[in-house]
Amino acid sequence: MALKAQSMPKEFRSVRASRRATMVLSYVAMVLLSVLFMFPWFWTMGTSLKRAPELFIYPPPFVPEIPQWDNYIEVFRRVPFFGRFFINSTIVVVLSTGGGVLSALLVAYSFARFEWRGRDIIFGITLATMMLPDQVTQIPKYLLFKYLKWMDTIKPLWVPAWFGGGAFSIFLIRQFIMSIPRELDEAAKIDGANPLRVLVTILLPLMKPVIATISVMSFLWGWNDFMGPLIYLATPEKFTVALGMRYFDVTPAGQSWGMPTDHLLMAASVMSTLPIIILFFSAQRYFVQGIVMSGIKG
Repeated sequence: MALKAQSMPKEFRSVRASRRATMVLSYVAMVLLSVLFMFPWFWTMGTSLKRAPELFIYPPPFVPEIPQWDNYIEVFRRVPFFGRFFINSTIVVVLSTGGGVLSALLVAYSFARFEWRGRDIIFGITLATMMLPDQVTQIPKYLLFKYLKWMDTIKPLWVPAWFGGGAFSIFLIRQFIMSIPRELDEAAKIDGANPLRVLVTILLPLMKPVIATISVMSFLWGWNDFMGPLIYLATPEKFTVALGMRYFDVTPAGQSWGMPTDHLLMAASVMSTLPIIILFFSAQRYFVQGIVMSGIKG
């Protein structure tokens, strides 16, 4: 017993040292992975500050010899309405994200809290639509919007989001609502609250994580959407950022600028990613919490 008592502190020290070593290795691994995943963005940032001749140096320099901050101003000189692209993208993502979150919230609330005939079948059909690629419905949607005379407008880019918000958003919100005890709903109903008031006053304050998650994902999709603006927009002043950056590759007539513009393309890319980075880090805590809690109850 005496020997065992003397050996206990050594065991504790070894366990503590092992935990510290594991923690140090975990942090080192996370730092290395972060640098690896962030390398493309750092390379984009470095390229955006280069002069045109530096684009052809081999091996390519990671840091420009003399940072050319004027490249960011040159973006607006080359394409005077580049700022308009940001305004167009902002309008599209605000309308599409707002409508998508609101409609998905109502549909998911119906699936999670109400009993009605065919509910599970319709929910299964809704989830099945996630297996259909966008290319399958592209032609019917194009014909529909052409019939509605919405071509060369931003309506096709945000109006569809107001009709359900997407199967994934519905699924994620439904799962989150099902993790909230029904007793809260029943207590509110006893006090005379109708279903809509239960949703607004009881459930919605508890759903900040999943709402933030859906909002971030919808914002990312709308901001980076390239095919939609390419198909439905024809007037350059109506282009979004994702489509407008094409100006730094070829001109609308298909002729190159006659000089390398990769550094200007990278400068435009850096500016286009800033809203996404700011939004993600602002809602990061709610984003992770919403993903985790949405899978608590099936």
